[in-house]
Amino acid sequence: MPSFDFLRDECPLKKDCDWKYLYETTGKYKGLRVAICQTCKLQALSPRPNQNELYSKDYYQGKAEYSYIDERASKPFFRHVWKARIQNIKRYVASGHFLDIGSSFGGFLEVAKEEGFSIQGVEISEYAASYANENKIPTYNGNLYDANFPTESFDVITLVEVIEHIENPNRFFKELTRILKPGGLLLLQTANFEGWQAKEEGSGYHYYMPGHVFYYSDELLKKILTGHGFGSFVSYFGVDFPLVAKLKKVRGSFQNWKDYRHWFRIGFYHFRSRWKRKGFPLTSSYVLYAFKK
Repeated sequence: MPSFDFLRDECPLKKDCDWKYLYETTGKYKGLRVAICQTCKLQALSPRPNQNELYSKDYYQGKAEYSYIDERASKPFFRHVWKARIQNIKRYVASGHFLDIGSSFGGFLEVAKEEGFSIQGVEISEYAASYANENKIPTYNGNLYDANFPTESFDVITLVEVIEHIENPNRFFKELTRILKPGGLLLLQTANFEGWQAKEEGSGYHYYMPGHVFYYSDELLKKILTGHGFGSFVSYFGVDFPLVAKLKKVRGSFQNWKDYRHWFRIGFYHFRSRWKRKGFPLTSSYVLYAFKK
């Protein structure tokens, strides 16, 4: 059994961790070993794959076994979700300097710019970052630390399906706090492991992937961020934009009229995400808006 000492060092809370082996995954990516902290219930892959080897050109083109959906092929459809999300963000922060971490090819930032924000991306893939920069979406190619942004320089920071990829969250949350302005918004989209979907599917839950190294919950993220000086939160169980935007987005993958049946499944899941049992949401889709004091 591997040592969990490195996980204790990376803990974003008090480091009074008691890491134990939980199980091996049984879903699409079988055999990943998952550990859980008995103190706070944070989960992590241990051992974890070499992150530098995962994010190749094939990953960003959707050609690798573990890969990302290439947003460029269906950009007009993705824009429905991006625009709806930006409009919701503007309910809280109407303008300012906007940072997207894990910004990929820059489509989301392009919409933020159209909506009046000044924009900046951070992307570890040279392939994706080069494409964004060629299309006038300023994108730092590398990690957040090496970007060395000035203290309190951003009004909005977004991480959409990114925080679960980050090693050493203790260091990472400190850096997010440093570069966000007082009153600024931090948006995190990830899986909520308090949701019944994650709890009931257990080792077969689809969110266990080679590139996902830490697994959070609504309660845990709020505890972490409270310790870093965040004072208020808005939790969206499901997503932070209307169902119609999601339906318009997925239409880009439809091949014939029968595919429209997927709208019923998506709609049902969307509404289930807002239902709770014993205080916990039925699904694990989740977005957190956190506001720095």
